[in-house]
Amino acid sequence: MEITMTAVEITGIVDENHQLKLDAPLPITGPIPVRVIVLYAPGEIDENLWLQAAASNPAFEFLNDPEEDIYTLADGKPVQE
Repeated sequence: MEITMTAVEITGIVDENHQLKLDAPLPITGPIPVRVIVLYAPGEIDENLWLQAAASNPAFEFLNDPEEDIYTLADGKPVQE
């Protein structure tokens, strides 16, 4: 019998009590057993390094296509904070 697993990616934080707190509810109706894999970077993550890696990732190369440039500065309304 083959068991098919579905992956869900969600962010969270491990608190001072070593408890995992998720940033949003899981899209799963429970109760149901799950397996959890935790990925983390030791120490602080340099956000500029992360942004540079995302910006140079070939997965986003399609965004350089002029056909993807569909918005102008005239679109939408300014945000008033």
